[in-house]
Amino acid sequence: MSKPLCIGIDFGTDSVRVVAIRADTGAQEARAVEAYPRWSEGRYCDAAANRFRQHPLDYLESLERACRAVSAELSAAQREAIIAVGVDATASTLVAVDEAGTPLSLGARFADNPNAMFVLWKDHTALREADEINALARTWGGTDFTCYSGGVYSSEWFWAKALHVLRTDSEVAAAACSWTEHCDWIPGLLTGATAPGHLRRGRAAAGHKAMWHASWGGLPGADFLARLDPRLADLRGRLYDHSFTSDQSAGALTTEWAQRLGLPAGITVAVGGCDAHFGAVGGGVRPGTVAKILGTSTCDMIVADPGAIGDRTIAGICGQVDGSIVPGLMGLEAGQSAYGDVYAWFRDLLSWPLRSLPADQRNAISERLLDDLSDAAAAQLVDPTGILSLDWFNGRRTPNADAGLKAAITGLTLGADAPAVYRSLVEATAYGSRAINEHLVAAGIPVDEIVALGGISQRSDFAVQVAADVLGMPIKVSATDEGPALGAAMCAATAAGHYPSVQEAQAAMAPGFKTTHEPDPGRAAQYSEGYQRYRALAETVESAPRHPTSR
Repeated sequence: MSKPLCIGIDFGTDSVRVVAIRADTGAQEARAVEAYPRWSEGRYCDAAANRFRQHPLDYLESLERACRAVSAELSAAQREAIIAVGVDATASTLVAVDEAGTPLSLGARFADNPNAMFVLWKDHTALREADEINALARTWGGTDFTCYSGGVYSSEWFWAKALHVLRTDSEVAAAACSWTEHCDWIPGLLTGATAPGHLRRGRAAAGHKAMWHASWGGLPGADFLARLDPRLADLRGRLYDHSFTSDQSAGALTTEWAQRLGLPAGITVAVGGCDAHFGAVGGGVRPGTVAKILGTSTCDMIVADPGAIGDRTIAGICGQVDGSIVPGLMGLEAGQSAYGDVYAWFRDLLSWPLRSLPADQRNAISERLLDDLSDAAAAQLVDPTGILSLDWFNGRRTPNADAGLKAAITGLTLGADAPAVYRSLVEATAYGSRAINEHLVAAGIPVDEIVALGGISQRSDFAVQVAADVLGMPIKVSATDEGPALGAAMCAATAAGHYPSVQEAQAAMAPGFKTTHEPDPGRAAQYSEGYQRYRALAETVESAPRHPTSR
C-alpha cells in the first residue's frame, strides 16, 4: 500500500502550483505549474492606476490543468492514498459574490467588469478608503480596530478594497451579497460550501486583512463601519463572526470536483490560508525565526508564544493574530510591497525597444536579461557613496504601511550603467529588509535566524547574498522551491488527523536547507554606511509634499 499523500495547492500572483507530498516524510512525488492565461495577457489591469484584477476563470482553469497533471504523474495506488488537500492564495485578494457565494464575474452580466473580479493583493486603488479607515479608527472615540493590524490599515486589505468598489461601481454594489477572500473561496468551492453563511473563513485573512479579533467579537462593529459607509455595516451581517485555523477541516471534496481534479472524492479539504503564512509553515518557522518569502513582494513571517507578547500591540507591522500562521502561536506579519517586482520593472524598462520583435525572440531576450544583469552587478564592488535607490515602487508595507509612497533612484551620472543601477535596486530591497528587522527587534521581537523561501531565494544567489551582507546575518535557503504548497500540504495532513498539530507535521515533513549565505564582514561594514544613506533618503521622500491624487 502506498504511503499517505497530501495535495498542496498554492495560488500565487502569476500561476497556481500543485504538489503531491508524502505525509510521512514531506517528499515531493509530483508537481505542476499553470500560469493564468488572462492575467499573463495583462487583461483587466491598469498599472498606471494601480489596478490589478484577476478573473476567477483563470484560477479554475489553471487549477484543473495543474491538478490533473499531478494526478497523471501518480500511480493508481498513489492516487488512492491521497488523504487531504490544502489551499493557500494571495491575500488580501477578494471578490464580490452573490447569495450562493459565486463571484459576480462568473455570470454573463459582469463577465468583463474588473470590479466584479478578484481584487489582487497589490491593487492600490483604495488609497483614499484606507486613509478614511485609519482616520476614523483614531478619532471616533471607540475601539481602535487597527490596533492588532500594526496601527495602520492598508489599501491592500479587505475593508478598503470592498468600500472602494462599492463606491465606484453602483451595479456591482447592488448585485453583491457578500465578499470572499480567494483563500476561502477555493476550499468552499471544493467542498460545496461557498454560500456566505456556510463558508469557513480562515484565521489568517480574517485577522490580518479584515481586522477580525476575538476580543471584540469578530469583525469591527457595525457602528464603526456605518460611519465609513452604511453599506459596510449592512455587509457585516452577511460576512462572519468566527474564523478557523488552518489545522481544521473545511469539509470533504465533492464528487464533482474530485472528477474535475482527478482526486479521490470525500477526502479532507483543510481551511485555507494566506500564501506567505503557509510558506512560513513549509519553511519550518518557529519562535525566533523570520521566514522571508521572497517573490514579487516579500512577507516576513514570525511566530511567538502568546505569553511572550502578552497584551502588547506591535505598531507598524501587518498584524498580530493568534493562530494565523501556526495554530497555538501568535502570528506576526511584516513585508515589502515590491521585491521581485522591482527587478521585473527594470527588466521591462530595458526591454522596451524589443517590443517590435516577434514574441518568442522578445521573451527569450527578456528571460535572460536579469541573469546577465545579476552576473554583471555581482562583479562590481560595493560603493556606499554611489547610486542609491529606494524600494517603494509599490508603496511601503512595513514599517508603517503607506501605499502612497514612491520609489527613488539617486546618485546617477553619465557614467552609470545598467548593472550599476540594477545593483542599487537589489541593495534597496535588502535595505528595506533591514528596516523591517530593526523594527521588529526594537519592538521586542527576537530575530535569531532568517530562513528564505520563494522564487527569488531559489533563482538569485546574488540577491540573497546582498541581503545577507546588508542584514549582517546568515540567510538559510529552504531546500524546497514550493514552500507555500508544502505548507498547505502540512496543514492538510493535520486537518485530516494524520498529525495532532501543525508543529508535528512540520517536524516530520520539513525539507531542511539547501544552502546558507554567510555575510561578508567587509561588505557588511560598507553596507551599514549605505544603509544610513538609505534611511536619510527615505525620510526625505516621506516628508516631501504629495499630490492629492497620490492618496
